[in-house]
Amino acid sequence: MLDQFSDLPVTFDVQTLLLLLVLVALEAVLSADNAIALATIAQGLQKPELERRALNIGLVFAYILRMSLILTASWVSKYWQFELAGAIYLLWLVFQYFSSDSDDEDEHHGPRFTSLWQAIPVLAITDLAFSLDSVTTAIAISKETWLILVGATIGIIVLRFMAGLFIRWLDEFTHLEDAGYITVALVGLRLLMRVINDSLVPPEWMMVTAVALIFVWGFSKRNPDGEEAAEVLAEPETETLVESDEKKIEV
Repeated sequence: MLDQFSDLPVTFDVQTLLLLLVLVALEAVLSADNAIALATIAQGLQKPELERRALNIGLVFAYILRMSLILTASWVSKYWQFELAGAIYLLWLVFQYFSSDSDDEDEHHGPRFTSLWQAIPVLAITDLAFSLDSVTTAIAISKETWLILVGATIGIIVLRFMAGLFIRWLDEFTHLEDAGYITVALVGLRLLMRVINDSLVPPEWMMVTAVALIFVWGFSKRNPDGEEAAEVLAEPETETLVESDEKKIEV
């Protein structure tokens, strides 16, 4: 498999740079649904410091798995069982989320974890399932393995940044978590269609458009509790400033 690196270009020309930018942009677009899935999974730890650590460590393992997938892509593509397993896993996550019997609308519906090391494997495997779809798309654009590896490396950094943003936004927007799992279902169904009949797979532009519309709905309504929490956090700072000014006047 390492002989795939034998096709390295002699020069890094403008065309190669443009292709790299396309791959990075593609990774960023396709990472939106992946990022929110990882964010909702990390929220199962229910402690901000643990969520950040889980994302950092989980994505290190995810990066190793993604690089391995790219290097073995020509072999993995021969076995439809991998895509079927990825589809079943993603659809299982969606089923678990929407079948939650919680009556509290503000409560976390995704998987819950009692320790950091319970969440990390789930984060890594979830990213790998998403990668089965994105890596196939990247290989269709470029046959140069080293270029795909560089694009995926930058993409995993973008993914960590986006997942961090989504963790914060999930508390601010009412429908965002539901929207995230709907997009996960779309990716799972896309992988399943590829297994059943490749001609049934919708074009990439249709998938991106659908995800964009779902996210528009996800950001359409703010959570009042999230706004109140932000105001409460701001109030102590104001009171402290007022008290400080009063002390100065007394002196």
